[in-house]
Amino acid sequence: MDIVEINKVLSNKTRVNILKWLKNPELNFPPHKDIDHFDDGVCVGNIQDKTGLSQSTVSTYLNSMQNANLVIPTRHGKWTYYKRNEEVITAYMNAIRNEL
Repeated sequence: MDIVEINKVLSNKTRVNILKWLKNPELNFPPHKDIDHFDDGVCVGNIQDKTGLSQSTVSTYLNSMQNANLVIPTRHGKWTYYKRNEEVITAYMNAIRNEL
């Protein structure tokens, strides 16, 4: 876990909002038409719709979040779903608490 890289990702309000929304996906996103659960996360299209940003911007944001290990992608056919990486988020929070 790289605190500086995570801080860079969290310096963007939309990326922070995405993490907040993914914390309780059933409250923040509609279910995908082909999957009736959020076990693998939320479809990129639903994240894009909620942000109101372009697909390329949302993909760039999710890629940076994935590179910092804050989210975990899962493919279902042509769709990619993202969920929070709770283990890394917890380690980050503990590191901030203990090191600063």
